[in-house]
Amino acid sequence: MSKKEEEPKEKKKPIPPMVNFLLGGLSGMAGTCVVHPMDVIKNTMQVHKGKASVINVISTIYSQEGFFKFYSGLTAGLVRQATYTTVRLGIYNQMQEFWRQKYVGRPNFVVLAFMAGTAGAVGAFCGTPADVALVRMTIDGRLPVDQRRNYKNVVDAFIRIAREEGIPTLWRGSVATIGRAIVVNVSQLATYSQVKHLLATRLNVKEGIGLHFGASMISGFITAFNSMPFDIAKTRIQNIKTTGKPPGMFSVMMSVVKNEGVRYLWKGFWPTYCRIGPHTVLTLVINEQLMTLYRIYAK
Repeated sequence: MSKKEEEPKEKKKPIPPMVNFLLGGLSGMAGTCVVHPMDVIKNTMQVHKGKASVINVISTIYSQEGFFKFYSGLTAGLVRQATYTTVRLGIYNQMQEFWRQKYVGRPNFVVLAFMAGTAGAVGAFCGTPADVALVRMTIDGRLPVDQRRNYKNVVDAFIRIAREEGIPTLWRGSVATIGRAIVVNVSQLATYSQVKHLLATRLNVKEGIGLHFGASMISGFITAFNSMPFDIAKTRIQNIKTTGKPPGMFSVMMSVVKNEGVRYLWKGFWPTYCRIGPHTVLTLVINEQLMTLYRIYAK
């Protein structure tokens, strides 16, 4: 073993729990401001029955509803990040802080996956109401005029959903959302941590934005691919107009496979990756930089 390997690494300065949650939320909201149009395109494609290319969806939205339609539901997207990402990144980072303070060495992938899955499940439950509003607001313009909900903003969406359909509707599709979140967070956060470690140790990539960017791009692709079937189910469940019990996650998936084909479980993959990839990069890189700045300048 080399001298460099024998030297114990200096423990990073711990970050208080509240700061971990705050930095996580800010990182997610910053990323959403950039990639929100891809959410609009993705959701539109996922509720559309039949073939719909990315170019066709973009041109239709732009010609019929204008440029600003690509930012419809942005308030819901930001509220979703303020809840979902604040909680999931805050819990995940806090779990890693706990590990660093209590144990020597880094956690293995199984432990990272448990941390990420737990953080994702809790975050998804907290973020489901905003997710329901986001899905509905982003695709509202594609519905027939008599079926449009015309929510003014995310607060109006919350109030009207609770009043017109009942408070439980705000958590419609929560099983699919939580299932997706577990897959997303294991694919995104645990894979990011593991890939970053491998790039640093095997390829000698130095700590910095380059390392964070490379690791987040790889984890973003894996996340998009693994989460698509859950995302399709979640989007369709949350857009259903019914006061009764909505269909289950797996029944929706089976219905898609039976009526539209297996490949439709990955319908809208490239808009999804064009959203998840950059959002993963922006969120994780910004989060890393904010944590580094905090450790440097916080007293």
